Amino acid sequence: MTSHQIAFLLLDLALVLSGCALLGALATRMGQPAVIGEILGGILLGPTVLGSWSHTVVPDGIRPVLTGIGNVGVALFMFGLGLEFHRSALRGGGRRPAGIAIGSMLLPFVLGSLLGVVLVATHYRHPPDSTAFVLFLGIAMSVTAFPVLSRILTDRRMADTEVGMLAMAVAAAGDILAWSGLAGVIALVGRTSGAPWLVALVVPFALFLVCVVQPLLRVLLPVDSPTAVAYLSGGALACGAVTELLGLHFIFGTFLFGLITPRIPATERLAEKVFGISRLLLPTYFVVAGLQVNLGLTSSALGLLAIIVLVAVVGKVAGTYGAARMSKLPPETSTVLAVLMNTRGLTELIVLTTGLKLGLIDQELYSAMVIMALLTTAATGPLLTLYNRRLGAATPATVTGTPRSAPVPAPQHAEEKGLHT
Repeated sequence: MTSHQIAFLLLDLALVLSGCALLGALATRMGQPAVIGEILGGILLGPTVLGSWSHTVVPDGIRPVLTGIGNVGVALFMFGLGLEFHRSALRGGGRRPAGIAIGSMLLPFVLGSLLGVVLVATHYRHPPDSTAFVLFLGIAMSVTAFPVLSRILTDRRMADTEVGMLAMAVAAAGDILAWSGLAGVIALVGRTSGAPWLVALVVPFALFLVCVVQPLLRVLLPVDSPTAVAYLSGGALACGAVTELLGLHFIFGTFLFGLITPRIPATERLAEKVFGISRLLLPTYFVVAGLQVNLGLTSSALGLLAIIVLVAVVGKVAGTYGAARMSKLPPETSTVLAVLMNTRGLTELIVLTTGLKLGLIDQELYSAMVIMALLTTAATGPLLTLYNRRLGAATPATVTGTPRSAPVPAPQHAEEKGLHT
């Protein structure tokens, strides 16, 4: 890199980190997850607001470097999500979360896939094989943001209510379904590109992690030192590199490494330090994603956005509510659960960025889907407040679930450790 590029890189990093911190703090002050403000920071720097000036503020030669930095941040975040996923899924326990998770995924997946059939002619660039596009849109409509949901529940003192723990378990189970489905779509894209056998190697790689790496980590992790932090960070990034080379996205390798990391006391302390690194780098990922949003204020673009928001909200809310009622939950709890499952945020952003990278969706559809993720996430808090007021509840807990007779301390989710995503 030239001195000019290095100077621009440092200035842009300063702008990204300080700007996202400011906008994230403003979003938090307004009762929203910080990720809302951070993604908006990227959109403000993008062509939607700045037009051609966007390439002056963030030059084309700098964007690949920012993308690389952001990818490292999201890789470490996915490692942390793998750690948190296991504990929260167990905490909700039982068959009910799995049944509700399937129901909350099924209807939005069907509606999203049907929308994909309608949009394939105008927003997919690789006919005639449109299966991957249709399936991808169904998965993208089905996502719930596990980490953002955790933050909302903690802020509203709902983490130790029955519905709060049920929501976390349902979101965790839904995430497994979503990531598995996304892996299948990526494998399908790999099949069309001529390298299907590479994806099959993920199975023996996963067995290697469980049989060899996991026992090794039990020996290495009890030592709370910078070296142990390097073990976790390096192991997560290495696993991400392997799955990327095998034809899957790197997020699957880092997430898998988080899943197989032993749950011992030292893990909590070490993971918190890894979260700190991720927190520093993640805003770069948000900004890079926002830079790619270019939603023109044309009637066609606004019409596409309206249809996507309608399908996303109806699918997720109706699907979750119906599944909850079939599980014999009362209407009040089912309604709150449906609103919570409509939260998207960073998880949706990762899915959409992956689809854009693979060429599964075009720029206009990507932009509309990102705006949908922001709108649905931002609506969760106000909808809960409105519903509480409608029922005349004194506190969130009286509406959202009966507190346990012996409260269980809330888990230290990624948000509580600094990942306000």
